[in-house]
Amino acid sequence: MSKTKLIATLALSAVMTMATYAQDSLKQTPAVTVTASDINLDTPWKGKRVAFLGDSMTDPRNKSTRKHYWKYLETLMGIKPHVYARSGYKWDGIYKKAEEMKATVSDSIDAIVIWAGTNDYNHATPLGSFYTEEMDSVNFNGNVELRKHRQFNFNDSTFTGNINRVMSYLKHNYPDKQIIIMTPIHRGYAKFNDKNVQPDENYANSLGLYVESYINTLKEAAMLWAVPLIDLYSESGLFPMEENHVQYFHDGETDLLHPNDNGHYRLARTIQARLNSIAPGF
Repeated sequence: MSKTKLIATLALSAVMTMATYAQDSLKQTPAVTVTASDINLDTPWKGKRVAFLGDSMTDPRNKSTRKHYWKYLETLMGIKPHVYARSGYKWDGIYKKAEEMKATVSDSIDAIVIWAGTNDYNHATPLGSFYTEEMDSVNFNGNVELRKHRQFNFNDSTFTGNINRVMSYLKHNYPDKQIIIMTPIHRGYAKFNDKNVQPDENYANSLGLYVESYINTLKEAAMLWAVPLIDLYSESGLFPMEENHVQYFHDGETDLLHPNDNGHYRLARTIQARLNSIAPGF
C-alpha cells in the first residue's frame, strides 16, 4: 500500500472511530420523552421567533445531545428558534453572530437569547472594566461643576468590552425586542484530545480567575444594560463535579462539560420557567 493510501485509510478509520464513539456515547442515555404535562403553549411565547446566540452549548453541530435546549423549548413553549452559534466562541464571536443574525433575519425576530462566557473563562479573557472614567464639567442647577464622568468601554480585548460591544449593537438594532443573557453552567472536566484538556472549574484559569468571576460579570452586565438574566449557573441544578450528575453529561470519562439529552432537557425546563415571567417583546 502506498504512503498516500495508508494515510487516507488511517484518516478514514479515525473519522469512523470518532463517529462510532459519538453514537455510543449518545446510546448511554436514552432519548428524553417530553411529557404532555410539561408542555404549555398558553403563553405569550407561542409562535415567537427567538434567536439564540452562543457557543457549543447552543451549536446544533455539537453532537453531545440529540436535541439542544432550544429544540426542546420549541416543543415545550411553541417558540420558533433561529440559532446562531459556534463551538468555542467567546463573547467576541457573539458579536460576529449578532451581525450574521442581522444580515439573515433583519428585525423579524421577537427576542434574542445570549448564552456564552464559559470559553472566555477557559481561555483566560481579561475581565477589564465596563466603563472608562474621567473628570468632566457638567451643569448642575445652573452651576458648572467638575465631576467624574463614565462612558462604556467598547474594546474588543476584554470580557466586559466585548459584552458592551454586543449589547450596544443589539440595543441599537433591536430596541423593541427582548434581549436575555444566560450565565454558563458549572464546568466539569473534559478531554477531547491530548492537546485539548480542560480542567474543571475548581482550577483557576491562567489569570488566576475562577469561573464565578465571569458569572458575576455577566450578572452585572444584565443590570447595566437593563436586560433579564437567566442564571443557569445557580438555577439549572447541573453540577458535573458530583458523580451522580454524570447522567446529565455527555461522557463521564471525557466530557463532563457538555450536557446530554437529560441535561439539555433540564436546561430547557429551567429556561421555560424563567421565560414564563419575561415578556417576549414590546
